[in-house]
Amino acid sequence: METILGISAFYHDSAAVLLANGEIVAAAQEERFTRKKHDAAFPVNSIRYVLEEGGICADFLSAVIFYEKPFLKFERLLETYHAFAPKGLLSFTTGVPVWIKEKLFMKRLLRKELAAIGIKKVPLLFSEHHCSHAASAFFPSPFEEAAILTIDGVGEWVTTSLCYGKKNNITVLKELHFPHSVGLLYSSFTHYIGFKVNSGEYKLMGLAPFGAPCSKRIDVFKQKILSEMVDIRDDGCIFLNMEYFNFATGLKMTNDLRWMRLFGFPPRKPESAITEDYIALASAIQLITEDIVLKLACTTKNLTKSNNLVLAGGVSLNCVSNGKLLREKIFKNIWIQPAAGDAGGALGAALAGWHIWKKRDRLINEDRDIMKGAFLGPEYTDKSISNLKRIHDAHFQRYDDFDELCNTVASVIVQGNIVGWFQGRMEFGPRALGNRSILGDPRNPDMQKKMNLKIKYRESFRPFAPAVLEEDRDEYFNLDCNSPYMLFVASIQGKRRLSIPDQKDTDDVFEALSHPHSDIPAVTHVDYSSRVQTVSEKTNPRFWKLLFTFRKLTGCSVLINTSFNVRGEPIVCTPEDAYRCFMRTEMDYLVLGDFLFKKSDQPALQISKLPQKISYLD
Repeated sequence: METILGISAFYHDSAAVLLANGEIVAAAQEERFTRKKHDAAFPVNSIRYVLEEGGICADFLSAVIFYEKPFLKFERLLETYHAFAPKGLLSFTTGVPVWIKEKLFMKRLLRKELAAIGIKKVPLLFSEHHCSHAASAFFPSPFEEAAILTIDGVGEWVTTSLCYGKKNNITVLKELHFPHSVGLLYSSFTHYIGFKVNSGEYKLMGLAPFGAPCSKRIDVFKQKILSEMVDIRDDGCIFLNMEYFNFATGLKMTNDLRWMRLFGFPPRKPESAITEDYIALASAIQLITEDIVLKLACTTKNLTKSNNLVLAGGVSLNCVSNGKLLREKIFKNIWIQPAAGDAGGALGAALAGWHIWKKRDRLINEDRDIMKGAFLGPEYTDKSISNLKRIHDAHFQRYDDFDELCNTVASVIVQGNIVGWFQGRMEFGPRALGNRSILGDPRNPDMQKKMNLKIKYRESFRPFAPAVLEEDRDEYFNLDCNSPYMLFVASIQGKRRLSIPDQKDTDDVFEALSHPHSDIPAVTHVDYSSRVQTVSEKTNPRFWKLLFTFRKLTGCSVLINTSFNVRGEPIVCTPEDAYRCFMRTEMDYLVLGDFLFKKSDQPALQISKLPQKISYLD
């Protein structure tokens, strides 16, 4: 058996992945073990986990492959400072010594870190950053051939790549180079609107729909951006006016003085009030990003003539843009890597090694990808859960019959309770897909606000995703394909929509949230959209069973599914993490495997035996 270890590290979202004869055995992000969100450290815990999961002795690895090439990155750093000199002197004196001392000698550093965990006499290879993204998108997909589009901030030099994949080969067709970057453009607006770069982009995406569809303010901002900040060509290639951006040589993303002169208001301070100006700006850059992605997709289609498209890179996590791309029907089929960011680079590096370096054939399943539902992380047995010292004084019950457990959980959700759901192997990637999730009743119009403020401790405007039985998808959403990884936004079916009052007389820009927009209001955003997850019995039978039971009980096939964490923390990994999160929030119940826990002040369980087709909206 040949095994390959893929690693990403030292920027953000460090991760490790193990392949055995081309099969993905295990994958995990370092943040889940260290509890440091977006942890960039060498993924020692992740490596130990994947080797243990695969039953692999370190010395029996065929190769270790790093997800990018440090020398090329250092070349970009030096040439950029040279091109912008004398600007960036402070950044140069801050960053370059670190590179010279540590990162320039990455091979030596990696060898040292690997040796510390017993990996010594194993070939060490380096994949280019966007090659890793492209490989993570194409090789796990269900397509024998496909167009490949990767879009992110920056790797070594490349910020966007257009490629073609066939069998076990990837051909690069076109590239866009630093500093001209769709990802860095979007992140610059994320920063100016007061959110954290590399994690707050989701917030910007969720904020954008609050902009009025026919707003003159949005149109004005779009025109200012297009005339002053970015030139977008017909093929999707962009050129940034670097007078507005400091990310190339500075210590921050934007030239705030120029932005203030252009837009007429200062950068928003984090945690301060969000006014209509910032909402309109979010809407403008979201629409521009969607336009760029569509143009790039059309160019990729023209170059490859393929009916299939695969996507990776951080921008591929913009599920609003993905939904629009899907609706435009430029491609017949679209598949997106669920770990599309840098964590997925570890997977792509390993796959590139197996298929391109080793020249091994792919494992293609025409019906489904080879990601195993992205359930590639650690799993904990009921025995390990029952041995937890922390829970010995807790109120819990063990269920030998999983159907009975599902009936109990569905019943408490119907009663307005919020449930932590911890099952099986942890997800790989930024989304909780039903194994490390917090669940609620989507029909309850108060649930969206309650879960944001009392469970997640985050901004009240943030939308929640619906998990729906795969077979009932069309009953709720206008979506032409399944969305197992929560990467497409789709609109709610018209028959489920509700009219809302006119908001012209209110100064509260988020007032619209208080009015139900559909019969599943807690997962319906202000523009009647939802970030959909379709749940398959094949890839996640336990979560599917809970949804099926909830449907039997209520007639509704949908549950709120949000990641099992609170703001500022990674998704929980262990039962201890889950129990700690449960006790620190206002969550009502917790399910760990076959164990159901309840807070001590919760009333006795009231189990429903008959369907409860409650309408919260009557």
